[in-house]
Amino acid sequence: MEALIPVINKLQDVFNTVGADIIQLPQIVVVGTQSSGKSSVLESLVGKDLLPRGTGIVTRRPLILQLVHIDSEDCRKTSEENESKTKGRLSRGINGEEWGKFLHTKNKTYTDFEEIRQEIDAETERISGNNKGVSDEPIHLKIFSPHVVNLTLVDLPGLTKVPVGDQPKDIELQIKELIYKYISNPNSIILAVTAANTDMATSEALKVAREADPDGRRTLAVVTKLDLMDAGTDAMDVLMGRVIPVKLGIIGVVNRSQLDINQKKMVTDAIRDEYGFLQKKYPSLANRNGTKYLARTLNRLLMHHIRDCLPELKTRINVLAAQYQSLLNSYGEPVDDKSSTLLQLITKFAAEYCHTIEGTAKYIETTELCGGARICYIFHETFGRTLESVDPLGGLTTIDVLTAIRNATGPRPALFVPEVSFELLVKRQVKRLEEPSLRCVELVHEEMQRIIQHCSNYSTQELLRFPKLHDAIVEVVTSLLRKRLPVTNEMVHNLVAIELAYINTKHPDFADACGLMNNNIEEQRRNRMRDLPSAVPRDKAAAGGSQSGSEQTDGATGTWRGMLKKGEDGAAADRAMLQHPLPASPQRGHAVNLLDVPVPVSRRLSAREQRDCEVIERLIKSYFLIVRKNIQDSVPKAVMHFLVNHVKDCLQSELVGQLYKAGLLDDLLTESEDMAQRRTEAADMLKALQKASQVIAEIRETHLW
Repeated sequence: MEALIPVINKLQDVFNTVGADIIQLPQIVVVGTQSSGKSSVLESLVGKDLLPRGTGIVTRRPLILQLVHIDSEDCRKTSEENESKTKGRLSRGINGEEWGKFLHTKNKTYTDFEEIRQEIDAETERISGNNKGVSDEPIHLKIFSPHVVNLTLVDLPGLTKVPVGDQPKDIELQIKELIYKYISNPNSIILAVTAANTDMATSEALKVAREADPDGRRTLAVVTKLDLMDAGTDAMDVLMGRVIPVKLGIIGVVNRSQLDINQKKMVTDAIRDEYGFLQKKYPSLANRNGTKYLARTLNRLLMHHIRDCLPELKTRINVLAAQYQSLLNSYGEPVDDKSSTLLQLITKFAAEYCHTIEGTAKYIETTELCGGARICYIFHETFGRTLESVDPLGGLTTIDVLTAIRNATGPRPALFVPEVSFELLVKRQVKRLEEPSLRCVELVHEEMQRIIQHCSNYSTQELLRFPKLHDAIVEVVTSLLRKRLPVTNEMVHNLVAIELAYINTKHPDFADACGLMNNNIEEQRRNRMRDLPSAVPRDKAAAGGSQSGSEQTDGATGTWRGMLKKGEDGAAADRAMLQHPLPASPQRGHAVNLLDVPVPVSRRLSAREQRDCEVIERLIKSYFLIVRKNIQDSVPKAVMHFLVNHVKDCLQSELVGQLYKAGLLDDLLTESEDMAQRRTEAADMLKALQKASQVIAEIRETHLW
C-alpha cells in the first residue's frame, strides 16, 4: 500500500501538465496562524532548509510540496546525470542525494536548497507583488530524497487578524477564503498547527478545521514549540487530548529556534535534540511524538485516505473524460476539404431547421414550446381564442344600426328593411377580423426566426467554430423569411377582402339561421294575437297580426293598422310642435336656417324600429360567425403554404445558392480566434484524464487497491 502515494504524485503530475485542478486529489493541507511554526514543521519533514524566512507574512502563495522517497541507486544515477549536465556545478554539500524541481521551471533541477528558497521568493513576488499581498495561484515543488517519506503537503499563508504595512485591508478575509478553498476538499487531510505556548482553546487553526471538517475525521493536530512553554507547565493534558480531543490525534514537536536557524543548525541535529527533549520531558509520550513519528503518521493517514478516495476518483475521472471527449467532438477536426465541409454544414443546418418544424429534431426542448409545436399553438390557441373573443356586434350600437337603416332608404320612407344596411354593417364587423389574422402571421414569422437560434445553439454546434458562416446562414434565412412575410400578409389580407367582396346570403348556414329567425318571429306574432282584447274581431286581429309579421320581414305598412299608427305618430308630433313651436317667421330679407330645428339625440324606439334593429343584429351575428369560421380555417392554411412550407422547401437551395461559392470558402470557414486554443486545451485535458485512468487501472492490476 506504500505505493499508493507515488500514484497520487503521478496523478498530480498529470494534471499539473494541463494546469487544471478539476480533480481534487488527496493531500495534506497545513493550517496555522503566523509564526505558529508551520514552515519549521515542513522543513523538519523534508530535512532541509528550503522555505523563506522572515517576520510577518512570508508564505503568500500556496506551496504544493510533493515529497518523493527514492533509494540510493536512484540517487547515484541522478547524481551522475546532473554532473554531466551541469559540468561540475553540482552542489557537493548534499552529495547529489537530494534535489528539487519546480513545475514553472519545467525540467530544471535544483540541487542547492538555497536556490530553491530564492526561487520560491522570486516566484512569489512575480505573482503576488512585493506589497505583502496573497495569491491563490500555487507554486508546485517536488523534492526527491532518500530521507523523506512519500507525502503531498500544501503550505498556506498563516492566519492573521490585522493588516500590516501596505497589506490590503481585507487580508484576513483573503487568507481565510484561500484556506477554505483547500481544506473544503473532502479528499484532503487537515494538519492544524498550534503553538504550545498559546491557549489550545483559542486555536484559530482548530477553529477553521472544525468549520470545514465538523466530524473531525480528517483533522490531525500538531503542537509546536514544546520547549518554549512557561516554567512549571507542560503540555501533557494537551497531548493526551484532555483539553480538546482530536480524532486523528495530537502530536507534539520541537522546532529550531531563530537562533538555531541563524547559526545554521542542521535539521538532522534538531531532530536529534528533539528526541532527547521528549525523552527527558515526556518520557511516557516520547514514542508517540516528534517529527519522525509525525512523518510516519502522516504517511500512514495519507495512504489510508488515498485508498478510501480512489473509487470516487476513478468515477470522477471517467465522467470528466467522457465530457471532454464530447467537448472535443463538438469542436471538430481541422478542416481539410473546405468545399465538402461547407456543403455538409449547410445541409445539416437546413435539415435540422426542417426537423425542428416537423417535431423530429434530435434535441427536443423540455422547458418551452418550440418550432412546429409553437406554430400549432399559435394557430389553435392564440389565434383561435383571439377570434373567438371578437364580439360579432362589438362597437355596434342599436342607434348605429337604426342610422344605417335610415341612411340606406334615402329621402323616402322605407316599406322594407333595406338589404344595403345589412351588407354595410356586416362588412364593418368582418373587417375587424383582419388585424388578428395579420398578427397571427407576425407571430409565426417570429417563431420561424427563433428556430434559427435554436438550431445554432443546440443542433449544429459545429457552426460555433465558424462565426462568419454562422452569421451568413442567419442572414440568408432571415432574408428569406423577410421576403415571404409581405407575400403571406397579402394573402391573408385577400382572404378577408374575399369575404368582404361578396356577402353570400344564400350560404346554407346563413339560410338556416334566417329560417330559424322567421320561426321565432311567427311565434312572437301568435303570442301577440293571444294577448289581444276579445272586443277586437279575430279577422281584423289576424289581418293586423299578419301585417305586423310582414312588417318584420317585408316591411309593408300599407294597411289600416299602419295608417292608424301613422296617425298616432302624427298626433304625437303635433302635440310636440305645440309644446316646442318653431321659431317665428323671419323678416323679409333674412334666410331661413333649417338646421336651427332641434333634432333629438336619443329617444325611445318605436316597436317597428326595435324589430328592424333586432332583425339586422341577428343577421349580422349569424353571418359574422360564418365568416369567422372561414377565416379561422383559411388563415393557418395560407400561412403554412406561403410562409412555413415555402421556407422549408426552399431553405437548402437558398443557402447553397447564396453561400456555396468558391470565393467565399476561405472567409466563411475561418475559425474563431480561440477555437483552436480551446481544441488544444480540450485535447490535452482528455489526454491527461486518459493517462490518469491508466494509472488507476495499474493500481487495480497490482492489487494495491
